[in-house]
Amino acid sequence: MSAMVVGPAMPSRMSVSSSNRMSSSGRRSAASSARAAATAASPSAHLRLTARGRAVLWILAATVVALVTLLASQASADGPVAAQEVARHVVQPGETLWQIAQSVAAPSQDVRDVVVDLVVLNELPDAGLMAGQVIVVPAS
Repeated sequence: MSAMVVGPAMPSRMSVSSSNRMSSSGRRSAASSARAAATAASPSAHLRLTARGRAVLWILAATVVALVTLLASQASADGPVAAQEVARHVVQPGETLWQIAQSVAAPSQDVRDVVVDLVVLNELPDAGLMAGQVIVVPAS
């Protein structure tokens, strides 16, 4: 398919007599083809959606809604988590949370992580402990 470029109008070099010879039907066809080319090249040319195109869009929209509904219905929460088994520990004078974490940490566990877990498990405002305070530690 070839593209037609429409540029500014150039002054005609035909003489007056030659332009008079052009028939009116020739002028109309040239004018209509120029108008059609200008309309086709115009960015404001309107697109029309056919009945077939509307049907395709409706089917596409219905498919997307069906897929979203199907995937959303498959979502489920994890099963119930078993409660963590704990033991009570009475804090002795001079004992720190770090020492307690070292005593309950598994060999492969980082003691810093165990300290954080103990603070969260006991809902402590910080890592400070008082002698006689009762805390819970994971049972080993």
